[in-house]
Amino acid sequence: MSDTSGWGPQGGPQTPHGGPPGPYGGPPPGWGWYGGWAPPPPPPKPGVIPLAPLGVDHVIGGAFATMRRYAKPLFGGAFAAYGVIAAVTAGAAALAYAVTREHIQAVYAPGATFSWDHVRPILIAFGAVWLVAMLATLAVNSFIQAACAATLHEAVLGRPATFGAVWRRAWSRTPPVMAVTLLLAFILLLPTAVCALLFVSLFIALLTGWVVPLGLLFLLLVVVTALAAWLYVLFAFAPAATVLESAGPLQALRRSVRLVRGAWWRTFGISLLAGLIIVGVSLAVRLPLQFATPNPPTVDPGSSTSTVLLDQLRSQFGLYAVLGLVGTFLTQLVASVFLPLVTALLYIDRRIRKEGLAHTLTEAASAEEPAS
Repeated sequence: MSDTSGWGPQGGPQTPHGGPPGPYGGPPPGWGWYGGWAPPPPPPKPGVIPLAPLGVDHVIGGAFATMRRYAKPLFGGAFAAYGVIAAVTAGAAALAYAVTREHIQAVYAPGATFSWDHVRPILIAFGAVWLVAMLATLAVNSFIQAACAATLHEAVLGRPATFGAVWRRAWSRTPPVMAVTLLLAFILLLPTAVCALLFVSLFIALLTGWVVPLGLLFLLLVVVTALAAWLYVLFAFAPAATVLESAGPLQALRRSVRLVRGAWWRTFGISLLAGLIIVGVSLAVRLPLQFATPNPPTVDPGSSTSTVLLDQLRSQFGLYAVLGLVGTFLTQLVASVFLPLVTALLYIDRRIRKEGLAHTLTEAASAEEPAS
């Protein structure tokens, strides 16, 4: 995969299509009123988006076009990454069970009583499994974000992106993306914890009739939620900057703040629209299956307990349950790719508008790709 030059921070005066300015700071000759009556030429579009300031249709359409044209590196990498999560988690769970098998058998033995000597090792072992699963999920999600940005690096220029090239580029940038994710989680930890505390307080106040004004708790909840959303959008471009500019974690966070400044509401609105699209796709997949799922069989009073349990398990884990799990997995797979693509396209749009990236990309797209 080639490394397009010019993806670092840039600056300079802008024109309608993000290209180089004409004489005296105006557009080049022949562009609209400055050069006659001829309308401005359309911006070049070597890849999935025009190399000009992007509208909502370009951002959403560009994400779908990238998924369609580069399905193999995107979904192949995501599928392999989720397979890694499943394998690591299953292996850790099997190891934990092997280590604590005697304790588990002692806890579930007929007539067994509660004993910390048996429960404590089980909690420690499977707590370690949970921790391993969380770390694996963090690494895999960071890898997928890096893979999306690496694929988009070539998609905007119309260049091919092979599975191996995307994998190597994404894997090399996964550690800094993980660091960015951890830093962002730490930044959001305080408002998120306060939000959870206020939500619990509001719930308890409704149940117990506290003298604390409910309106005040609700107002604080809204303020803290808005603060968390503001911070999240403010740093949303950091993963893309980490991959496309090879920036360090702190530098990527600062870059995101500079790029989002002046376009927070636009970034928030388009990101929210992308999330609603995923919710709509999820509902379109899951609701028909839920309505089509047969009701659990009626319980015959004369049936044995094992027969009743077996019938209930068959009804809950039959064909419809399998289809539901497959549909949920596919929706998660699409969401894990679509949302980072939208965010990375918004990042590119901000750089086109603020830093003249379109001109650099146009030159890179027209130049012959160097031999690898």
